[in-house]
Amino acid sequence: MHILHNTQDCPDELKGVALAIGNFDGVHLGHQAVIRASLAEAKRSGAPSAVMTFEPHPRAFFQPGKPMFRLTPPELKLKLFEALGLDMTVALPFDAALAARPAESFVSEILVRGLGVSHVITGSDFHFGKGRDGNPDVMRTLGEAHGFGATIVTPQSGEGGVYSSTQIRNFLREGNPRGAADSLGYWWRVNGEVIGGDKRGHGLGYPTANIAVPEGFELKHGIYAVRVRAGGVRYHAAAYLGTRPSFDDGESVLETFLFDFEGDLYGQVIELEIIEFLRGDERFDSPEALIGQIKADCERAEQCLTRLDENDPFGNGLLGGGPDGC
Repeated sequence: MHILHNTQDCPDELKGVALAIGNFDGVHLGHQAVIRASLAEAKRSGAPSAVMTFEPHPRAFFQPGKPMFRLTPPELKLKLFEALGLDMTVALPFDAALAARPAESFVSEILVRGLGVSHVITGSDFHFGKGRDGNPDVMRTLGEAHGFGATIVTPQSGEGGVYSSTQIRNFLREGNPRGAADSLGYWWRVNGEVIGGDKRGHGLGYPTANIAVPEGFELKHGIYAVRVRAGGVRYHAAAYLGTRPSFDDGESVLETFLFDFEGDLYGQVIELEIIEFLRGDERFDSPEALIGQIKADCERAEQCLTRLDENDPFGNGLLGGGPDGC
């Protein structure tokens, strides 16, 4: 998949794209419907398929002092786009110049002159241009003026209602990763570089791989059954997110104990698939009580993950792909 960060550098062979446009935080099933519509249009017309997204997320640009709970950081979003089979991703920097560009200029300069779009696909709630003056109807009208087609994809829904990034964030805040996965079409995940900790896990007999808690992270505190990808291998594991009230009750930490693993992960990037919430964070009065609870948590996590291996509703990887997510 070709990746662009500006439209001036679009290769000639990728011009004339069928282009899906949106923020796509989460790349949930509603987003996937928009992207699959662009893939279908590309196949019908023989055009390249592409998606346009924006970094940083516009909300982060307009509210810089307010941390945002991001569902998909840029690197994961690109993996998801590639797994869907797109030819190109245009990840435009969202800055003051783009925010101030009128809707007509966005279309004529970026979409038409830059990419030579043949068709544009958006969701029904998509807005663009200065003051968010552009909407799907404006896109359709500008498409008629500039000679490209426009498709508006209606909201998609499942048993839990209309798929939305807000709904998925709420599921995760509530400790409901299965609800989030039902809307995403894959197990929600977080990754990061393994960093040094205070070695308390080693002292308790459960050494952990620790990653920094991302800014704006709002997953409910507690113990989770997780699957971890490390060094190209997937492991069963139990993860703890919380403030360690049995010790210092300080900053939030994300610590993971990998089952059947021996070795050193420091400096490596690992990825956690968040599968099941086991219990909330709590304080223990003695190391013995804490160790006993950790043992019970790990046993429960292993049972959960073993059952999942036998029947994973979301397939063996990202969007039902292989263990490397494609």
